[in-house]
Amino acid sequence: MSSGGATAERLPGDRPALTIEAAQAAVLRRARPVPVETWRLDAAAGCALAHDVFATVTLPPWNNAAMDGFAVRTHDVLGATADSPRPLRVIGSIAAGGTNAFTVSAGTAVRIMTGAPLPDGADAVIRVEDTRGADAERGAGEEVLIVHDRDARTATRNVRPRGEDITDGSLVARAGDTLTPALLGVLASIGCATVDVHRRPRVVIAPSGDELLPVEAIDEVRAGRGIIGSSTFALEALLRATGADVRVLPALPDDPERLRDAIGRALEDDCDLLVTTGGVSMGVHDHLRDVIVALGGHIDVHRVRVRPGGPTSAGHVLGTPWIGLPGNPVSTLVMAELLARPAIRALGGHARVLPARVPVRLAHDVAASAPLRFFLRASLHITADGTLDAALTGRQGSNLLTSMAYADALLEIDGPREQVVAGTVVPALLLDHALLRSAAADAAVPETRE
Repeated sequence: MSSGGATAERLPGDRPALTIEAAQAAVLRRARPVPVETWRLDAAAGCALAHDVFATVTLPPWNNAAMDGFAVRTHDVLGATADSPRPLRVIGSIAAGGTNAFTVSAGTAVRIMTGAPLPDGADAVIRVEDTRGADAERGAGEEVLIVHDRDARTATRNVRPRGEDITDGSLVARAGDTLTPALLGVLASIGCATVDVHRRPRVVIAPSGDELLPVEAIDEVRAGRGIIGSSTFALEALLRATGADVRVLPALPDDPERLRDAIGRALEDDCDLLVTTGGVSMGVHDHLRDVIVALGGHIDVHRVRVRPGGPTSAGHVLGTPWIGLPGNPVSTLVMAELLARPAIRALGGHARVLPARVPVRLAHDVAASAPLRFFLRASLHITADGTLDAALTGRQGSNLLTSMAYADALLEIDGPREQVVAGTVVPALLLDHALLRSAAADAAVPETRE
């Protein structure tokens, strides 16, 4: 892959087109974390922690049973078999959530449920399946036969030791960690009812283009009088899924004065990031860059050395970071993945902001004929040997939104290369909704179509 920084490609006014790495760096320099708020734990899913969290409790708080069975002394059960069982007298029972009121001595056992505290004297739990003769309805005084033992190395494997998961005072989560479902559960287990998080970034989407129609105007499309602003729907969903609160403006006309007024009004409200679509190419009706400058803004990125999405711009306006995405729907979404999603994650205080890369193997030949970084839309399949195979999702035109709809990843290939042959391993950026497929998994799904 090529290095970051400016390339030799130049634009009017001697402005360089940037590599994607340089464009990402320019965007992230503007994306400073938004303020910290204290939120209820159950409302903070997907947010980033603002501070380290330390445990004030030990978990488990006591040695406890990992299986339903009988708490015993290892010495009493070693060597037990079905032909030579070890009889033990049951002296009581401890349920999950119960308290320990027993001491296991030679020749005795306590019936125990998963999660219940291990009684004094016991150092192992024999699961119910490895016993005979015990009646769950009977109380103390019955006899249980241990028919299968664990040797000295495994006798305690059905016991969860105190502090196995978390110890009092230990670091449980770091500032910048994303509150995933599992991490929410961890914090709940140590009694964090509230957490300090960076609030969700507030993003305004301002689509522009005289040709854009509302979704209800499909008859106008049939009559050839415009197109549905489909990329706005997709972009809003992508930014919300990234963790932003999103407000979408009505489609703006290709008129400099009206663009300037609408964007100025939009930024009067609390806005952490402005994302525009359209109006950043070289056409006579592309006015966004001039409008940004007229509002006192600055342009850090005039163009990016990629396909699709080359006309992308970025900078700031009225103190607010701005990303100007192209109008073609695939270009909009690809560059939103590469620039807008990292910006939102950085604004939200997340430690990891850039998309994850994985190696994949091309299922067929592909081309990258221009001196650009290509991001090709592909579906991924897990092969029998565990390799990820990548197949393009059809034609790759920047207007063909279905190529993005069915993609699991963006293949990253530097051109010019007339042919990248099947079997070549290339990096791929995983999309958040990636659904990896395998022949075994497909075979396991019953056919439901008639």
